[in-house]
Amino acid sequence: MSLPLHHTHGPRALPEQPLPGGLSPGLLRGRVHELCGPSRVSLALMLLHLCDGPVIWVAPSWVPERPYPCGMVDFVHPGRIVFAQARRHEDINWCAEEALRSGAAPVVLVEMPVLPGLTPVRRMHLAAEAGAEAARHAGRPAPLGLLLTAGDGGAQGVESRWHMAPRPAPSGLVDEGGSVWALERRRARGLPPAGWLLTRATPAGDGPYPGADTSPDVSPAATTITACPLPPA
Repeated sequence: MSLPLHHTHGPRALPEQPLPGGLSPGLLRGRVHELCGPSRVSLALMLLHLCDGPVIWVAPSWVPERPYPCGMVDFVHPGRIVFAQARRHEDINWCAEEALRSGAAPVVLVEMPVLPGLTPVRRMHLAAEAGAEAARHAGRPAPLGLLLTAGDGGAQGVESRWHMAPRPAPSGLVDEGGSVWALERRRARGLPPAGWLLTRATPAGDGPYPGADTSPDVSPAATTITACPLPPA
């Protein structure tokens, strides 16, 4: 009589990272996803707002733009972020792989000044899978790889591609507050393209401002993101 064998070393189901506005399904952890469009950094900060733990942010050292801490505090405390500056394009890929493979941080953000080829992205996927196993043994979430690419993106081999751009607010009243973006899922394994309007509302009196207190004891301001289907063009 043959008995079924339980394979203890087979692939494990990976958890999902929630998306802003409660959109489902979320981003599969242990994989690499692409964020593109003019509001890609805002989308990344919204995702960081929905998870805990440290973040490794890999950026090219020759790019003059740098994240502004006071501009982040509405979503994530800057003290959670470890910035790594790479001197060459090859170093960006190496840093991304090592950060994902370590499983030490739940999120690895990678600024890509040029689109990576299929081979570097595949190597990042393998590193993220190894990091997921290392994180599981350490009791941490599996790493989530996020590639920040300019324009419409187009990195090969990514698990999913998301484009976000600002939209005008419903009216121009100064006291209305909030911000509006168009979020599009342009590529995802097993899912069709789709789009949503994201609206952010911050309670009056909250939010970042010049000289805001960014000490570790201060939590990000209460921020609510709502989502509705993107109306047809």
